[in-house]
Amino acid sequence: RTVEPLEYYRRFLKENCRPDGRELGEFRTTTVNIGKCLCSITTADGSALVKLGNTTVICGVKAELAAPAADSANKGYIVPNVELPSLCAERFRSGPPGEEAQAASQFIADVIENSQMIVKEDLCIASGKLAWVLYCDIICLDYDGNLLDASVFALLAALKNVQLPSVTINEETGLSEVNLKQKNPLIIRKHPVATSFAVFDDTLLIVDPTAEEEDLAAGTVTIVTDEEGRLCSVHKPGGSPLTGAKLQDCISRAITRHKEVKKLIDKVIKSITPK
Repeated sequence: RTVEPLEYYRRFLKENCRPDGRELGEFRTTTVNIGKCLCSITTADGSALVKLGNTTVICGVKAELAAPAADSANKGYIVPNVELPSLCAERFRSGPPGEEAQAASQFIADVIENSQMIVKEDLCIASGKLAWVLYCDIICLDYDGNLLDASVFALLAALKNVQLPSVTINEETGLSEVNLKQKNPLIIRKHPVATSFAVFDDTLLIVDPTAEEEDLAAGTVTIVTDEEGRLCSVHKPGGSPLTGAKLQDCISRAITRHKEVKKLIDKVIKSITPK
């Protein structure tokens, strides 16, 4: 495993299994915690913690009021940010965001935009005067591969936990008035779910790769779908090319995975919703 890691892996792959005992198409155990049970970020308006095997990601959403941009007077803002602190894995260093964290933040921004999970017009309170800004901070606590799947999952779960207070603008004074006693859930139009694959020897696809598998793979691909089976995004940062048939296989598996993740989120939300 140390001297010839790729050959070591190939021996397992020939038997249609992986060193951690999983089959090629098997995901690691996935768990999600939503809301105030996360004592570390009780100040957030919505929060969630997702574990995908050892990979652990926490997402906190903070809502603030701001004036809309001049060129989009009827839209609010969504500002995603992915952090990979040095404590989550040896490969990351403290300091400004590295290339991987920046790429992940851009990926999340693209998923929000392409899937239309939140329509920015829904965040507008008064056109040209006031809108919500959602700061979505995604922090990796433990990194063992497949950051994108865990991040999209944590973001969706945290957004479903957000309750925004009622805000009106006083016509006489022109000032905003916030009613903290009356809160409404965020309108989520679509539920995107990411499914990542690692490509070995240009032909073999394995789902939910660990950090070790990502390093050894010839490439990775992430497919994002919504609840209608619509393709929201295909993210393939270089590496081996995929045939049309292989890509179609990835999309089919991603649609199946979406149902599992959506079921898990719905179950957890039901368990924390007051009767």
